[in-house]
Amino acid sequence: MTDQGEAPVRDDALERLHGRLAIAAEREGLLDVAYRTVDSPVGSLLLAATERGLVRVAFPGQDHEAVLAALADQVSPRVLAAPARLDAVSAQLDEYFAGRRHEFDVPLDLRLSTGFRRAVLDHLPRIAYGGTESYAQVAAAAGSPRAVRAVGTACATNPLPVVVPCHRVVRSDGSTGGYAGGPEAKRTLLTLESRGR
Repeated sequence: MTDQGEAPVRDDALERLHGRLAIAAEREGLLDVAYRTVDSPVGSLLLAATERGLVRVAFPGQDHEAVLAALADQVSPRVLAAPARLDAVSAQLDEYFAGRRHEFDVPLDLRLSTGFRRAVLDHLPRIAYGGTESYAQVAAAAGSPRAVRAVGTACATNPLPVVVPCHRVVRSDGSTGGYAGGPEAKRTLLTLESRGR
């Protein structure tokens, strides 16, 4: 039988050990993908970063474990919970959700998007905070006016939602359309921004 008071000590000791491991891995160049989770009005967000910058943001419904496994396959198997690398992103997300930040200023690693999808992602930060553009407008801005469905696919596969604001892309009739975080998350983000204009 164990004393229930011992468990927090063990957890605390493991947490300190993990922290030392993360610092050592970073220092030795053995940490290719660092991750952490943060609470937000749209649920617990998984944040992941390489040395180049933020590489992935995932909503709760996207299965964080599966996202980490995909990063291990697509980027590197050296993935570790190392929150310090993501402190700046976390702080900016806090400011964004508090209505004090209208755009993000963190390095991005966009290696998970290529071709036309990358062109769409490059355009999205140009959509003004509190504003929206239709899928057709984004297709034209990305250089392929007929590629409206491809814009939808680029937004659906955006590896950096919220930070790269695909939630600002709506249907031509003004309805919200789909969103990786779900329709309620998209409405929450659009409402937050409309109040902060």
